[in-house]
Amino acid sequence: MTHSAPLPPGLDEAAHRCLVAGFAGTTTVPDPLKRLIDRGLGGVILFTRNVRDAQQVRELTDTLRSLRPDLIVAIDNEGGGIGHLVGAGAPEVPGSYALGVADDPALTARCADALAGHLATLGITASYAPVADLQHDPRNPIVRTRSFGADPALAARHLRAWIAATERRGVASCAKHFPGHGGTETDSHHGIAVDPRPYDELRADLEPFRAAVGAGVPMIMSAHVVFPALDPERPATLSRRILGDLLRHELDFDGVLVSDALEMKAIADRYGEAAGARIALAAGADQVIVAVPDPETTLACRDAVLDALRSGVLAEERVREAAGRVRRLAERYAAPARAVDGWDAGAGLEAARRAVRVRPVPRAVRGAHVVDLFPPPHPALNWGGEDLLTEVRALDPTATGTAVTEEPAGQAAVVEGILRASDAVPLVVATCDAGLHPWQERLRAALLARRPDAVRVDTGLPEGGALCSYGRGRANLRAVAEVLTGARLLTAAVRRP
Repeated sequence: MTHSAPLPPGLDEAAHRCLVAGFAGTTTVPDPLKRLIDRGLGGVILFTRNVRDAQQVRELTDTLRSLRPDLIVAIDNEGGGIGHLVGAGAPEVPGSYALGVADDPALTARCADALAGHLATLGITASYAPVADLQHDPRNPIVRTRSFGADPALAARHLRAWIAATERRGVASCAKHFPGHGGTETDSHHGIAVDPRPYDELRADLEPFRAAVGAGVPMIMSAHVVFPALDPERPATLSRRILGDLLRHELDFDGVLVSDALEMKAIADRYGEAAGARIALAAGADQVIVAVPDPETTLACRDAVLDALRSGVLAEERVREAAGRVRRLAERYAAPARAVDGWDAGAGLEAARRAVRVRPVPRAVRGAHVVDLFPPPHPALNWGGEDLLTEVRALDPTATGTAVTEEPAGQAAVVEGILRASDAVPLVVATCDAGLHPWQERLRAALLARRPDAVRVDTGLPEGGALCSYGRGRANLRAVAEVLTGARLLTAAVRRP
């Protein structure tokens, strides 16, 4: 039950600055959100549900800032398949792993510049990117091609390039998910994620974040991951040891520390969103994200913070400190650019092309039947809609095929149908992280048993295919389609894994 005792002057506004809220709609601002903004809401986060086209997004961000000029408008914008602005003409940029494979920081900077320039035209000036996690565990279900790779030095140099390019556009970047989500076998969207490695092994994961801090990154996002070697009791988002001792003191970060979304099950199922908001702020977070477009959840989190302030459970000084950091961030980034220079629209496809790896270089397969097996887009992350067949057909209209996004009810019938359709033509079988999705392995094995001549393609991390794109962004798939159809030839000596 919310208490009604008045707070000291300015503390209500300070508490509201510590919140970032999601909402529904593309043209109007819901009344509950307007009331939160009026009381000092620190930021909003946009998703695909808020995007129709570029003009509409710009009008929406203008409307939001007409309510509060220092409101931070943010979005997840990593490139690859991770973003929400495809409807607004987002630049086609591969995910971070492909950039790490190409390993050209100047090219990474060009891709980051394209993403940030586009955000600036839309009035969005905070991007929850880049990913600083290292991809360690082959069973990790959530980081994978969102990471620059497993090597801390490689990740560090690409993070520096990304952050600097984004900063030049006047857009705030955010290194995530501290202190690293790449060593887990659970997606924290779906449950408690634990990284059981000893402290000596975890130290490598800190290096990309250390590089990001050195590069002046203005925001860092915490991970909803339990690290027993660091804090056996609480996930990083709720841990004073990890957020305070490690990030603030050891890494000397004094920017805005923002939580990952509180409705993710790693927090919501064990603590509840409202308690999660209170504990995260007490532990050292400056802002907490409530991404769901449910105003009741956001209000419950807000009320929990206000109640904790009134009762003394949450220290007034801690919230004022957090609000001060958010205020400084807003002073630096909240006003969007009105005149935005152009960016390199070809950088993303160049990077995707340079990332494609083959063994050996296959002959062109014109008129192929393309089978594209991949999991459905992650509802919290992916803009979705990309498939390999579409990209192949854009270059070879004689190609046929199908996309399969879940285990078919009758595998045998699907296999027979594919074999009939591919009779006397080349067969391409593409999978995406089949090791995590056994139905893909089974379907691929059944097809290869009958068609051992089929060309195997990996659209996630490498799994033994003849080609690997290191990602499922549209640029990644177009680059693979070019090699498959012979539209672009690769030299085996420089493109072999």
